[in-house]
Amino acid sequence: MNLVAVCFVAALCACALAALAALLVPARRRPAVTGVITAVAGALAAVAGVAAIGDGGWQVWLPDLLPLAGVRLALDSLAGVFVAVTGAVTVCAALYGAGYTAGGRDRGQGGDDAGGHGGHALDGRITQAMVPLFVGSLLLVPAADSVSTLLLAWELMAITSLLLVMAEHRQREAVREAAVWYAVMTHLGFVAILCGLLAFVAAAGGDSFEQLRVAAVDPGTRSAVFLATFAGFAAKAGIVPLHVWLPRAHPEAPSHVSALMSAAMVNMGVYGILRVGFDLLGGGPAWWWLVVLTAGVLSALYGILQAVVATDLKRLLGYSTTENIGLVLIGTGAAGFFAAGGSGALAGLALAAALLHMVNHSAFKTVLFLAAGSVLRATGSRDLDALGGLRERMPYTAGLFAVGALCASALPPGNAFVSEWLLLQSLIQSGSGAGLAGAVLMPAAVAGIALSAGLAVATFVKAFGVGFLARPRSADAERAVESPRSMVGGMGLAAGCCVALALAPALILPALAPAVVALTGDFGVSVQDVTLRVDAGLSTVSPTLIAVSLLVAVVAVLGLARAAMARRARRAARLWDCGLGPMSPRMEYTATSFAEPLQRVFDDVLAPESDVDVTPARESAYLVERVSFQTRVPDRIERRLYDPLVAAAAAAGGVARRLANGSVHRYLAYGFCALTGALVVLAVIW
Repeated sequence: MNLVAVCFVAALCACALAALAALLVPARRRPAVTGVITAVAGALAAVAGVAAIGDGGWQVWLPDLLPLAGVRLALDSLAGVFVAVTGAVTVCAALYGAGYTAGGRDRGQGGDDAGGHGGHALDGRITQAMVPLFVGSLLLVPAADSVSTLLLAWELMAITSLLLVMAEHRQREAVREAAVWYAVMTHLGFVAILCGLLAFVAAAGGDSFEQLRVAAVDPGTRSAVFLATFAGFAAKAGIVPLHVWLPRAHPEAPSHVSALMSAAMVNMGVYGILRVGFDLLGGGPAWWWLVVLTAGVLSALYGILQAVVATDLKRLLGYSTTENIGLVLIGTGAAGFFAAGGSGALAGLALAAALLHMVNHSAFKTVLFLAAGSVLRATGSRDLDALGGLRERMPYTAGLFAVGALCASALPPGNAFVSEWLLLQSLIQSGSGAGLAGAVLMPAAVAGIALSAGLAVATFVKAFGVGFLARPRSADAERAVESPRSMVGGMGLAAGCCVALALAPALILPALAPAVVALTGDFGVSVQDVTLRVDAGLSTVSPTLIAVSLLVAVVAVLGLARAAMARRARRAARLWDCGLGPMSPRMEYTATSFAEPLQRVFDDVLAPESDVDVTPARESAYLVERVSFQTRVPDRIERRLYDPLVAAAAAAGGVARRLANGSVHRYLAYGFCALTGALVVLAVIW
């Protein structure tokens, strides 16, 4: 067995050991023991993934483990990238979770204390055991080397994540609603994947990926397989319009689980599209990838528009995930389109940008969700309008959230700046060789990326400024204290990964080259010391030099300001308040008021709803006792697309309920009619 096999098998065994420890270890030590073992599993998985990228991978067939088909596992360069990212996210989330779950649940959530016996609190046996099992399923999905193994791992991932989303269903009604949405959407996606892959297996005559790669399948079947699997994988990735589960499930899951879901699980949707579209189907026609690119543009724009007006911190981050995975799919779609047109260098550049952005997104979204959980644990609230003043009370959390917010804003020296710059270069360099469809869609994609980047800046300025600066706007925010060391350590480790990715992408990009070359035949990016050069054009960028220049500029400005102030005597004075007296928290900008100008600009897309309630005084109808104004921005796609479907399903359920009235005679009549109908159909067919 090589290093890949040893580390990967050890990681799976560590996940099983962590789940067993969660069931057997006493409640007081359970979070720490489970968290440490799960972190070890993540570290082993990261090593296995990196080794798989470098030395060609590993594969094994276990014929007796699963009836009929057995279990086939393999780690190639593509799977290695996703296993390494999942392992790194797991290390941060597991260390953080050891402290996060030690108190049983988030402060302020209420409900009965499940403690360590009922299994429903954050430190309960069931919840603690599900986390390492969820991590194990995340590692098995990219390692699957047959359709049956992939479907088994995919369903295990769905079930374990669903149970984790439901961890606090006894405490909050919203958890149950989110779990229902997640269960329905994830299993509808599974049905789409199942139908597509079974059709592929039937046409190819084999179950293993090696048989699918060499199978001669007609173009119509290939297109049907791609569209069905793309719909299923897109649902898991949170792509519009299949995203409705994501902003519901992410806020209600425990925060370290939210980090795993947003930074690792949604990546599996991207993996599925790459594995089936590029690898098993061999690329396909250009129109496949134009569908992927269009879905990516719509998801990026719609996700960030919803994020910029959101006031729930974790819901904001959930919509941000939809935006960033949309950017990844823009690169994926562009890579497939360029490959179909014979532009190997551009295809490699676009796919390299997509994979790099996926890695960057996993890093900064881990920081942001863990920091959001730290805020929730300290204040009991996710509402930005009720926070504020946390920078002084939670300095480490505030500083680490600021790092994640800078990276998510795609501004230099953040890590997302490099991947989005490469993505823009791949679209801009396409030129006239992209044909009519490319000439229309590529500029539109460039505009979509630029707009989403600008709105991302506004989104995270709002999140950090309103949530952490100024004065606290609630008693809970005023009483907040810093999180335990293990939580800060998990956040700090993820933030360190963000800094490394931002300053030295030249060290990360070569690791992506084997996967990109295996799928597109070219890489498209040259690394020269600390400079990245686009092979298809003359564009270059050096993130390290940009960061150093910004640091020198900031130090110079601060030094000059300090030198100028040193010549004057300091005098303490109260801030100018227009004669109104000391300012109160009611005078601050809230998240709602900050986003209101942007909401007005995009009114036609967001369709906000407002309600004014006027309460007259008892003595006179002409005097007003109270006026209340409420506004909300619903998910318009959910309102227009899913609400009618839910209403139709409820109506059908009501009709079906009448059919089952408890009468045995009616049930016998149903059976008689069904049998008679089947016999009539068989008689006509034969």
